[in-house]
Amino acid sequence: MRHCAEYVLPLKRTEAGSVQELAGYLRDLAQWIDVTVVDGSDDAAFAHHARVFPPGVRHVRPDPRLVRRGGNGKVHGVLTGLATARHERVVIADDDVRYGRADLGSVLELLEDADLVRPQNYFAHAPWHARWDTGRTLLNRAFGSDYPGTLGLRRSTLLAAGGYCADALFENLELIRTVRAVGGLEVRADDLFVARLPCSSRHFLRQRVRQAYDSLAQPGRLALELGLLPAILLARRSAGRLAVGWLAVVALAETGRRRRGGRLAFGPTAALWAPAWVLERSVCSWLAVAHRARGGVRYAGGRLLLAAHSERYLRVRCTSARGAVSDGKYTDDFSWSRRRGTHMADTLGSPNSEPEGGFERDPSDWVTGDEPMTAAQRSYLDTLAREAGEEIPADINKAEASEHIDRLQGKSKRLTEDS
Repeated sequence: MRHCAEYVLPLKRTEAGSVQELAGYLRDLAQWIDVTVVDGSDDAAFAHHARVFPPGVRHVRPDPRLVRRGGNGKVHGVLTGLATARHERVVIADDDVRYGRADLGSVLELLEDADLVRPQNYFAHAPWHARWDTGRTLLNRAFGSDYPGTLGLRRSTLLAAGGYCADALFENLELIRTVRAVGGLEVRADDLFVARLPCSSRHFLRQRVRQAYDSLAQPGRLALELGLLPAILLARRSAGRLAVGWLAVVALAETGRRRRGGRLAFGPTAALWAPAWVLERSVCSWLAVAHRARGGVRYAGGRLLLAAHSERYLRVRCTSARGAVSDGKYTDDFSWSRRRGTHMADTLGSPNSEPEGGFERDPSDWVTGDEPMTAAQRSYLDTLAREAGEEIPADINKAEASEHIDRLQGKSKRLTEDS
């Protein structure tokens, strides 16, 4: 069965190297879903890709009109792909991500009731640097969720926010926070594993400080990472303390490996690499701060200062940036008008909280966070409220619904057991 959805692949290569494996993947992919490659490569590489990519793949240049400023080329590609997408449901993926047909179908199925789906990447094969980086993935899973190189997205939700910032280095976090800022429902599918190919060891080494720079968008995490090096230096004279620290890191990583079916994707020795990543991050986090003081981390011949905006900032921006919208038509700020649903109950979480009629989800359902919550939010919030034994007014807006979801997720016995 062919999916009514779009696969958007932002691409940028500086040399006309071999892309035969990628072309083969796209050939298979185009049998299941419409594919758009937004190619920001130089002229020679672009021409080479045009010759190699299969006929069923739409191959386009980034549209400079969609981004007024900003240096993150991937964001340019994503925004072009969304603007030209032929479907509401969109899968965004880096060029090293390799979906299987079942994985793709699972993401699209989750998008029926969500605005953003966040699956879990794993390396299809594991050279030393892939094992090293898997340590980071497992620690992320131990404390919550990892940040993959692919996301499922409802096109209208991001367009309702006017796109997302092209100045952010950590563009996936910026996108996720933007969707949440307009009241979108995020599903963290930590048990939905999607393969990706490891980069070269040279590229891996070049990315160490840049990856650490992402933590500047997460102050609590940054503070923890900056504390690692002093802690290691204080403990360096005590072999016992170092051993205890090593075991603690391995135990945390193993917790992440066992969580939500992780043993299906991560090998039995994967957690042993986590201390190496912690040692790396203890140094690179300080180097990232030094880059911040010098004007940002190097990126594509320039510097990017911003890691990602806070969700609070984005909520204010999305509300204040709402343009005039009339008659449900697409406007210059990518906003959509909202069409009202049928009658809803007065509270959520009560025995009679189901709507008396259905609610039709439409691309015009979104504007900004001060509009009434979406059907996806309503359904999920109702479930969480029932589990917590609470009743919540049913006339709250998107932003308020998002805050209640964040709060009640921490109370959910089901979600707590999963983590």
